[in-house]
Amino acid sequence: MNKVKAFLLAAAMVLSLAACSAQQPETARETIYQVALLQSLTQGYYDGIIKVSDLKKHGDTGIGTFEGVNGEMIVLDGKVYQALGDGSVQVADDNETIPFSNVTFFDKDLSATLAQTNDINSLKETLTKTVSDNGKNLFYMVKITGEFKKMNVRSELKQEKPYKSLDKALATDQREFNYENIKGTIVALYCPDYMGGLNTPGWHFHFISEDKTKGGHILELAFDSAQAEFDATQGFDMVLSENNEFQGMELSKDVSDAIKKVETNEK
Repeated sequence: MNKVKAFLLAAAMVLSLAACSAQQPETARETIYQVALLQSLTQGYYDGIIKVSDLKKHGDTGIGTFEGVNGEMIVLDGKVYQALGDGSVQVADDNETIPFSNVTFFDKDLSATLAQTNDINSLKETLTKTVSDNGKNLFYMVKITGEFKKMNVRSELKQEKPYKSLDKALATDQREFNYENIKGTIVALYCPDYMGGLNTPGWHFHFISEDKTKGGHILELAFDSAQAEFDATQGFDMVLSENNEFQGMELSKDVSDAIKKVETNEK
């Protein structure tokens, strides 16, 4: 009898643990996981904080960059792609480290067919209307697929220490690539207005071609139609560096003008 009771108790504990482990991933899925701050990246903190292998534990879709801002990151379908300054794209090594990124596990909440769009500002307006209709204070990861009449992207050459601020690095080492009639996917992140001290409020767009050979941070675009999928996310989690240099940074400093410059390529 005691053996039977012990067996039933052990079985109940196993089922309880299994239920907990099943619940945890669901909680994690509804979270934007951020590595450091866009403000720290903008000021020139390019040292890696976590490895690619660790980042993939926190999301299968997202954007970011690599140590030394060695290219633009596109995370799609669980793979981390590195769009380099020479225009090529490679799957990032699991040991590559990351100074800034945003990822989530993508679960489609909304979808929409996007009509003809002739510039990136028009795309922002269209996407922002959907966000406003569904909860502007949530985070959104968006995937947009289609054939793009125009796709203007940038990446940058790897920086060496002592690091310059990001706007100064891009002024000399940014490389732009222009494509026409190219199929691929835009991975876009929307951050609410209250995120101004940690990231960029509004939209940030990266692109990767269907054949995974071209990509980067989007500067301009145009398309006749495209399909958009939205993942609305209410959770936010951030990891920071314990490095003394990072801890000595004035991260409350207003760098909004510099961020705008690097995001939009404005001079």
